[in-house]
Amino acid sequence: MKLLDRRRFDALAGYVRRPEGALISRELEWYSDDTERVLGLLLLDFTDRDYGGLVLGRDARRRFRAVTFPEFYISRDAAREALRVELDLWSRKPDSEFLQGDEKGTPMDVFVPVVPANRLNPAFVRVSTGEGFSPARSLIESMMPYYEDVDGNFVEQFQTSAFDARFWELYLFALLNENGFVFDRSFQAPDFFCRRFTEDVFVEAMTVNPTSSRAGVVVEPPVPDDTAGLKEYYQEYMPMKWGSTLTSKLRKKYWLLPHVQNKPIAFAIQDFHVPRAMTFLSHSITSYLYGVSFVALYDAYGKLAITTSPRGPHKWGRKSIESGFFNLPESENVSAVLTNPTATISKFNRMAQLAGFGSRSVRMLCFGFCHDHDPNAALPRPFKFDVSNHQYSETWVEGANVFHNPNATHPLDESFLPHAAHHRFERGQVISAIPRFHPYQSQTVILVPKRIGKDPDGPWSGVVLGNNSAPPSVIDRLP
Repeated sequence: MKLLDRRRFDALAGYVRRPEGALISRELEWYSDDTERVLGLLLLDFTDRDYGGLVLGRDARRRFRAVTFPEFYISRDAAREALRVELDLWSRKPDSEFLQGDEKGTPMDVFVPVVPANRLNPAFVRVSTGEGFSPARSLIESMMPYYEDVDGNFVEQFQTSAFDARFWELYLFALLNENGFVFDRSFQAPDFFCRRFTEDVFVEAMTVNPTSSRAGVVVEPPVPDDTAGLKEYYQEYMPMKWGSTLTSKLRKKYWLLPHVQNKPIAFAIQDFHVPRAMTFLSHSITSYLYGVSFVALYDAYGKLAITTSPRGPHKWGRKSIESGFFNLPESENVSAVLTNPTATISKFNRMAQLAGFGSRSVRMLCFGFCHDHDPNAALPRPFKFDVSNHQYSETWVEGANVFHNPNATHPLDESFLPHAAHHRFERGQVISAIPRFHPYQSQTVILVPKRIGKDPDGPWSGVVLGNNSAPPSVIDRLP
């Protein structure tokens, strides 16, 4: 029996937890057999203050599920020994003993191509073949047995034209699971019906995509490389991209569906309209959602003051769009908008390495800018981490933003995602509650050793820049 890190156990089997479990017991230790074919939990029962265990094995869909419960003991050591005996016993049983009898369908193998090579998305090819992304690849493989393919086309879309959209859904699945939600996948829309105790929330995933002509040719204007042009792009063009996606979902009127009525709905949006857009354009959404402009000035005493004022339509060329998504007719049915500019494939890579997945030869360095809690700080502060350092930690919710609708019919409170940044519009101002560490954007440098001869640990020469990075020249000119 080997001791597992909590993060490793969560990546293998954390998706089967139920929120009620935290009310009656606390997980103390996590174990597996030598091959991780069977997992074990050591628990403290709150009612009797005694110790027990739980053994899990893979069912027909490759999901870890409970197969036996060892007896409870007053002694923690005795409970641990009973768990060891059961783990050893179940590790020698055939796979057929783990089957539950209620499994439906088969697990998805998302990295076995189902389309010709010329149709594969380049991002999918990079993740599915590169050693530098082997941690993320292994983590996603571990996640997929628990993910329900409601539409029946997840694998094909993940490998081709909708890689970004499907990847964003996987992130939301991990995020919501981390925060104690379980999923009812009986309905096709909205994307996630999330339940936690007596709380029901619907989350609809959406992505900002490149603009294409009727012939399917991308016709996105280039991101300007001068300060004035970038500022106009940020303040005028980007709200049109946010607005086009959000208002198209608003027209779906999910709140009229029988299973959705009288329940909160959150729109979760990520920007993929140009490479790395989410890292240097994501904060343009705040102005559009609340319909305001921001001015930051220092007074005569050196104190920073940020003021907001209503703004008119956003204009770009011959097009315009009204500012203030939360002021649109029927938008009161949307409780909040969720974003996370750091939720990219590189985040999966980092989270996977923390859980012990992928090539042990891969090293990652993460650096970027995070919130500065100094009330007089006008700019975020830089950070830099070695992901391989044993002191490094990260969560799925890190970097997430929840923009609350001030007009919501069914408001959400901060307990929805308690460790996210929460933004509200009150008395004409945007009021934000920011976690102690809140990254605004980051870059991940992935180091892969160059193989020389038969040396598996050759010199570090292969460098891959993670896909959640923005060119420094653009970052320096952020409006």
